[in-house]
Amino acid sequence: MEPILSIQRTPSRRSRLDAYDELTVDTARNRYVRNALEEVSRIVHRSTLAHRCRSLALSLRRMGVTGAPPQRSDIAIDRFGRHDAEDQPMVAAARLAMNLALPTQHSGTRLLSEPGRDLTWIYALYEKGIAGFYETVLPRHEWRVHAGKILRWQPEQQSAGIAAILPTMKTDIVIDHLPAARRTVIDTKFNTLVTRGWHRNETLRSGYLFQIYAYLRSQECMGDALADTASGVLLHPAVGEWVQESMVIQNHEIRFCTVDLAAPARDIRKQLLHAVSAHLSD
Repeated sequence: MEPILSIQRTPSRRSRLDAYDELTVDTARNRYVRNALEEVSRIVHRSTLAHRCRSLALSLRRMGVTGAPPQRSDIAIDRFGRHDAEDQPMVAAARLAMNLALPTQHSGTRLLSEPGRDLTWIYALYEKGIAGFYETVLPRHEWRVHAGKILRWQPEQQSAGIAAILPTMKTDIVIDHLPAARRTVIDTKFNTLVTRGWHRNETLRSGYLFQIYAYLRSQECMGDALADTASGVLLHPAVGEWVQESMVIQNHEIRFCTVDLAAPARDIRKQLLHAVSAHLSD
């Protein structure tokens, strides 16, 4: 992660008549990033990566980030606003580098609390992991990623009490590609893509198909051109396989995809990007 200097205003010590704000780059946030680069440069095995970390840390020092590293408690309470939102990925990467703690079932040098293993927790982790990937990887000037977006029904007539019992439609991930004016609604499901059918060995899960179909059709004719032609993706995890099937129903493409969680990270990245970009060249 290329460090981006954050600039902070500090109160001037001059009299009130000629007081002004001074700008500084020697902030706790920048010192934290510089310290993370210096720490990582000492332990990584790749010489090119270690050299790059040292060079970036030295660049920060030359630009004036020379103070002592902040306490972790100071970073923990740091809050981001609209004007400094671009600092957040940089600080998050620095925090990962400083903690150096990756949960695993193998023996290591540190003890961590064992995470919960209930299915609800696993489902939520998978969904948040996919959404976080797209938010981090897709360029923000071209893509918009919305996680947990609520969709509205369009009843033409309704009884007095229906609103209280009508189920909520909440998508897992909605991704808009601005240059192509295309929208993709992704529903993450942490189970197999197909199941055993009544008259055949494998069939798509009908409930999931009806759900993504309802997401797409219910948003038509609401004045949103992206919704009128949106695509849907059912994204399931898999081990040792990669499935990409699709069809078009009433002007909406629906794709059935898997991501091979046992594949190398580079292949997982390609599969997830393909799930949202395969239709853009159509």
